[in-house]
Amino acid sequence: MAVKTRWAVTHSCGDEVEHDLSARPADKRAGYARWLAGRDCTDCWRAQRDGNDAADRAAWLQNKRAEEQQAAASWAEQYRMPPLSGPEKILAWGERCRHQLVAAAYQVLVAEGSLSEEQWEGVEEQARAVDRAGWWLDQREAAPGDLPELLAAAADADRSTENPY
Repeated sequence: MAVKTRWAVTHSCGDEVEHDLSARPADKRAGYARWLAGRDCTDCWRAQRDGNDAADRAAWLQNKRAEEQQAAASWAEQYRMPPLSGPEKILAWGERCRHQLVAAAYQVLVAEGSLSEEQWEGVEEQARAVDRAGWWLDQREAAPGDLPELLAAAADADRSTENPY
């Protein structure tokens, strides 16, 4: 049986839209549909965007990124995640990607899945070892349930050689 290509997605704005996801690989469609569900539909997004002038949009984006960065920094401190390494201009983005992927993976694997808290601690330890910001950016569109496999596949260049503690 073929993986479906048309997905009915109820967006965060409440609108239900049928999306053709045939251009995406079969194993990425469900994750992408889930991602779409967390966003406004295209029409609502455009209406909100077009209702503001360019300065308002830039200020909104800057505030949104600052909120996301604060959440990622608080999360990293709470869960003892080491600082990321890499070019200065991508560090903050990498921290946000790491936070979003690991938090979503916990939800999928532990809260909704069958992974125990003890098994999750092993996944967290692997996540702590991967400290290259570029690696987290590369995984930003990955399905949260794939995180353990992705972490296991991370190369030595993606991992810190020193114990940060």
